[in-house]
Amino acid sequence: MSDIGLPLVSERVRSLHAQMTLDEKIAQLVGYWVDQGDELVAPMAGEMVTSTRYEDATAHGIGHLTRVYGTRPVDPVERAEWLWTEQRRLREQTRLGIPAIVHEECLTGLAAWKAATFPTPLAWGASFDPALVEEMGRLIGDSMRELGIHQGLAPVLDVIRDPRWGRVDECIAEDPYVVGTIGTAYVRGLQDAGIHATLKHFVGYSASQAGRNHAPVHAGGRELADVLLPPFEMAVRDGGARSIMNSYAEIDGVPVATSEELLTGILRERWGFDGVVVADYFSVAFLHTMHAVAEDLGAAAALALRAGIDVELPTGDAFTAPLADAVREGRLDESFVDRAVLRVLAQKEDLGLLDERFDEPPTEIDLDTRAHREVARRLAAESVVLLSNDGTLPLDPAAHARIAVIGPNADSPEALMGCYSFVNHVLAHHPEVPLGLEIPSLVDALRAELTDAAIDVAAGCDVTGDDASGIPAAVAAARAAEVAVVVVGDRAGLFGRGTVGEGNDVDDLELPGLQRRLVEEVVSTGVPTVMVVLSGRPYSIGWALDGPAAPSAVLQAFFPGEEGGVAISEIVSGRTAPSGRLPVSLPRSAGAQPYTYLHPILGGPSEITSADSSPALPFGFGLTYTTFEHTRLAAPSESATSAHFTVSVEVHNTGGRAGVDVVQLYARDPYASVTRPVAQLVGYARVALEPGERTVVQFDVPSARLAFADRRGTRIVEPGDIELWVGASCDDQETRSTMRLTGPVHEVTAADARAVSVAVAAAVQSSL
Repeated sequence: MSDIGLPLVSERVRSLHAQMTLDEKIAQLVGYWVDQGDELVAPMAGEMVTSTRYEDATAHGIGHLTRVYGTRPVDPVERAEWLWTEQRRLREQTRLGIPAIVHEECLTGLAAWKAATFPTPLAWGASFDPALVEEMGRLIGDSMRELGIHQGLAPVLDVIRDPRWGRVDECIAEDPYVVGTIGTAYVRGLQDAGIHATLKHFVGYSASQAGRNHAPVHAGGRELADVLLPPFEMAVRDGGARSIMNSYAEIDGVPVATSEELLTGILRERWGFDGVVVADYFSVAFLHTMHAVAEDLGAAAALALRAGIDVELPTGDAFTAPLADAVREGRLDESFVDRAVLRVLAQKEDLGLLDERFDEPPTEIDLDTRAHREVARRLAAESVVLLSNDGTLPLDPAAHARIAVIGPNADSPEALMGCYSFVNHVLAHHPEVPLGLEIPSLVDALRAELTDAAIDVAAGCDVTGDDASGIPAAVAAARAAEVAVVVVGDRAGLFGRGTVGEGNDVDDLELPGLQRRLVEEVVSTGVPTVMVVLSGRPYSIGWALDGPAAPSAVLQAFFPGEEGGVAISEIVSGRTAPSGRLPVSLPRSAGAQPYTYLHPILGGPSEITSADSSPALPFGFGLTYTTFEHTRLAAPSESATSAHFTVSVEVHNTGGRAGVDVVQLYARDPYASVTRPVAQLVGYARVALEPGERTVVQFDVPSARLAFADRRGTRIVEPGDIELWVGASCDDQETRSTMRLTGPVHEVTAADARAVSVAVAAAVQSSL
């Protein structure tokens, strides 16, 4: 056996491995998709269906069972009984008696029939609330554990680089620190419940050419080091994530699934990850069929195993007979198989599977409890972003006895759900099956919230298409009302079945179909109009924020989940104040993409180009029903490049209502050895204040937050001046300070902290 650095494992695992034949080893490195059919729930799934019988595939055991609950609408209790029986069969009727890991999608909640559906990850980013996301993760994990599930395929830690990409709703933000802190919080919550989180898609997937799914990635080493990798590093080192899923991407011509530099060098040797790397669905076979770097499936298996992929999902297209042949013919040393098997057995030991008896399956299961719904409502409410408001919101019940609720998303529960919700991911293939849980549409929620108002409903148009026949009736309904609420946006789906979601990439960022026309014609009536955008990506809606077609108020809600309608209705009524902030810049046009606020000087508008790349609204922007003032930003005059420094700012609620401020601390390194962003979020904090109250927020910042890759690719902190500011967005320098980092250049190591600690002083009533 060649020395490839076999993992350190327990004596029990090593003894179990020593008994295994090659066939038994390989069986532990694959999944089996029990319910796989022709539904499009994974890329090219219809072309990759395995013909192997389940009994034959599991004759030597099996590594994973793929999406037992999440492929079709199956009753959870009945399915649990089947699963317990199958696990007992694996224990009792295979030679070594090793049960299977069961994995499921859990991006917006457990992807299973009747399970709670939470806001999409882009809404997590808009909330800027890691603690609440952690609470959500724990609830999701509890549901999964109850059903005998062990591994969740979430969170997505891809940093948004281009909103034209269909999978933007699965991502958290365009800022790597927000992605890292919130994603790590989700990992902690899920794993506290005993479920292994899977970070995806490692790495670079979101940086695809022109925002197209599976397109090549042309990211340089510095973009990888400073933007795309840090969220994964945080989740591995700070969150203790136990699993990683590779990206489909090829970076500069090298598919990630073949990159030993990424999957072994950075992930394991540099970061110390000791968990399991699973293949994104069919990505090992794609090395042969799509990337064309392997002449057959055996060569694809060898490339992936050498690089560091341990388990092929969702089935064993390459890691079964093709891999066995490669080993037996001497094309791959068996030690690579041993390395992966030891990791999988160690994971099963860690999950308690080697001792699990599977005695009694659950007989009653509630996957959508009051606790689930309460967290879903709170997270939805915190994620709604108020983009504009002339005072129309919150609505005055006395002045709005008749309300017209208009738009294709007004009376649709599905419009509240993301691409990876069970409703849109699976039930779309089964229209005869009920939703299985209560999902009040925004119309339902407004009727329940505004009980004294007469509410008229008119769709006006569909989300897509060019049928304008319903617009006159919608305009008439608006004219007859005191206020109109127009609900527009996306319909999430997969691979062309929707306007956003996996495989639903776009080449423009206008609202789909005739929705802009619908809004403009309603606004033209002169009736106060509130536009609500339910979407999975930010759209180019600058026209709705300023000018003759601008509605009175605009609310942006990124797929807010099962309680999203309720949360939005309570913001409209004023029961709840909006507190969300944009986790991604609101684009001015598709032609300005790709764009990020983390750009150097030459990445922004200037006199040397006639193209305007500035966004319609900047990262971090969001209005409230009150006003906040930020003053007295204080920082030390200097701090060592290897140390921490403390920054404080005073926050004052200067309005007449209670509210929540998202305090955002930004930094800029004005002169460095390589170009640096004109703004970089350093830390953030949600702060609740009553009218007239003020408080002091203190950030304890490790200097490593200002690190970047130097010309050698080494992450360093350089001495020099740093500009600091706090404001209502990345562009708002309301209160400023400067400091100087001193000492030698500091090379960042594993010992350096990655997260900022935040302390909020007790609020006091202002004397003003």
